[in-house]
Amino acid sequence: MVAPPTHRRAALITGASSGIGKALAHHFAQDGYQLVLAARGVAKMQALADELQKRYKVSVTVIGADLETNDGAAQLHADIKARGIVLSALVNNAGYGAFGEFKDASLTTGLAMMQLNMNTVVVLTKLFMPDLLATRGKILNLASTAAFQPGPYMAVYYATKSFVLSFSEAMASELEDTGVTVTALCPGPTASGFQNKADLGNSALVKGKKLPSSEEVAALGYRAMQRGQRVYIPGLVNWVMAQSMRLTPRNLATKVVKILTRPVA
Repeated sequence: MVAPPTHRRAALITGASSGIGKALAHHFAQDGYQLVLAARGVAKMQALADELQKRYKVSVTVIGADLETNDGAAQLHADIKARGIVLSALVNNAGYGAFGEFKDASLTTGLAMMQLNMNTVVVLTKLFMPDLLATRGKILNLASTAAFQPGPYMAVYYATKSFVLSFSEAMASELEDTGVTVTALCPGPTASGFQNKADLGNSALVKGKKLPSSEEVAALGYRAMQRGQRVYIPGLVNWVMAQSMRLTPRNLATKVVKILTRPVA
C-alpha cells in the first residue's frame, strides 16, 4: 500500500554519503527540511541520518541507490514516491571524475561517469518536475569550474560538467515564471573524497595546494540556492578564472588547463 503524501518541505540529496553532499545535508536539516539521502554507501548515510535526526529533529530517509546504472534514477524516483514524499528541493550532487589521458582510460569507467554525471541529473530533474512545480521548489546541480573549458587529462569529466552547467542554465530560463529556481554550483578543487576517487593526487591541480573544505563550499552553495542564483562560483580566484576562460580563445584555454592539470612528480 502506498503511504499517504507528506506536506513538509522535503529535499533529495544524491551522493550524500560524503563530501559536499554530506555537508549540504546539514544545511537542509538545520532549516527543517525532511531529507532523503541517496547513494551506494548506505552505512555512511545511516550514520549521517542518525546524527541529523538527533541534532535537528528532522525525518531522514536513507535509500541505497546505484545511480550509475541505466534504471537507477527511475528506481530511486519510484522508491521515493512509494513513500508518499513530495519534493520541494532536488540536489543533484552525485558525480565523480577520473584523472589520466583518455587513450589510457577505461571505457567502462567513462560511460558510467557520463551516466551518473549527466543522465541521472536529467532523469531525476524530469521525474521530479511535477513535485517541484507544485511546491515552487528548488534545484541545485553540482557543476564545477571544469564546466567553463575543455579539460585535458580529465576530458570526459570536464565535458560532463559543461553539460550540467548548460542544462542548468537552460532549465533556469524555462522555469523562471514558475517559481522553481535552478542553481548550478561550480566549485573549484575542494577537499573531499573526490580527489581520491579521481586519482588526482599527482595532478598539478591539487598537489601541494590548500583547498577549501566541503563544508565551506556547501554553505556558500546552499545560500546561493536559497537566493535562486543561477550560477554560483565559490571563491574570487575561481570566479576570475572561469570568466577569463569564457573570453580566452579555445585553443589557448585548453593549453592553460593542460598545464594546470598535468601530472607532476
